[in-house]
Amino acid sequence: MPTDRGAVLLPIARAAISHALNIPCVADESAPWLHEPGACFVTLTQQGQLRGCIGSLEAYRSLLADIKSNAVAAALHDPRFMPLTARELGITRIEISLLTPPSEIIHRDETDARHQLRCGTDGVIFEFGPFRSTFLPQVWEQLPEPDEFMAHLKRKAGMPADFWDEGVRLSRYSVSKFIEEEH
Repeated sequence: MPTDRGAVLLPIARAAISHALNIPCVADESAPWLHEPGACFVTLTQQGQLRGCIGSLEAYRSLLADIKSNAVAAALHDPRFMPLTARELGITRIEISLLTPPSEIIHRDETDARHQLRCGTDGVIFEFGPFRSTFLPQVWEQLPEPDEFMAHLKRKAGMPADFWDEGVRLSRYSVSKFIEEEH
């Protein structure tokens, strides 16, 4: 993929959100690599505060479709927030994280798993039965200690912070991220 991916991807995400809000906006979607499978998260912030974040952990559609769908979902369907309004769009900053395919972390126990985490680098997926959660690598900025990171990841999945079972599955991924300039 070309090195100017952000210059292509960010306008596509903004145009998708604009279109969903009935605001005319177009973006160039002609790059051939946009049609290859891809997985991304789209994060929206306002004045540095989270305003929406939705994504895909694995590539199951074209990167173009994933960017557009996740951008609209982050803006309008993140259950933690009211839908974004047209008035807010101008003060909303878009960040796109392109994910590598996840790889399982083979571990003996929770201590072993925590020791394998690469702080600041790994996105982590926690799975136990029907419970699942993930944190992008950027979350290490707010939770730099592996114990705290794991506790919050388990709570996000709906489990107690001190939960552990031999059936817990952990996977890691890394991201390439692209962020719009401040508005």
